[in-house]
Amino acid sequence: MWLAPAKVNLALHITGQRDDGYHLIDSLAVFTRFGDRLEIEPAEQDDFSVSGRYAAGLPLDDGNLVVRARDALRLEAGAQHAPPVAIRLEKNLPIASGVGGGSSDAAAALNGLARLWKLDIDDSSLARIGLSLGADLPMCLKSQPLVARGIGDEVSPLTAFPALGLVLVNPGIAVSTPDVFKALASRDNEALPPLPKRLDFHAVRNWLEATRNDLEGAARSIEPAIG
Repeated sequence: MWLAPAKVNLALHITGQRDDGYHLIDSLAVFTRFGDRLEIEPAEQDDFSVSGRYAAGLPLDDGNLVVRARDALRLEAGAQHAPPVAIRLEKNLPIASGVGGGSSDAAAALNGLARLWKLDIDDSSLARIGLSLGADLPMCLKSQPLVARGIGDEVSPLTAFPALGLVLVNPGIAVSTPDVFKALASRDNEALPPLPKRLDFHAVRNWLEATRNDLEGAARSIEPAIG
């Protein structure tokens, strides 16, 4: 069983936009103990199924990032090293809710399949494959407190970070990330302030008061219920 945890951007500053349309970010992200779950096991032929509270409407073909992750890793490894598998996804995270559920699912699939297939593949190669699927994938492959820059591909894990109690509230209305980025009022904001030297609960809390989530206003303009 592989956990695909929720990704929470405690702070997210949008610092620019590249010519190809990707936005540049500066973010402190953490991962929760709660999330989706994947079961992966050998099978006679490939199979993918979804259960759980938020399973309804999820695609079961290559419209799903888990299937695309399986196929991308198989292409990298070679079919002879990547035999058929049955993947069962338990979808506990709401869809299009800003917690990286789809990316986290795909990252868990990449990590789980690399282990099941006993592939000799390093973290940087997995991150490269992940980035081809989505900018959040390198972060989700790490699944630990980190600072992400660039388009999300420049990842710096934080080795000492306090456990935080979080309450996540979602109005149950999907808001697509591309739509939120399109609704941004400003795409050229200042970067995060330097992290405190000592990362304890109170230092992190005080530091967060000087930061923002630049996507919040855009998301609320699309769906006021978020407020």
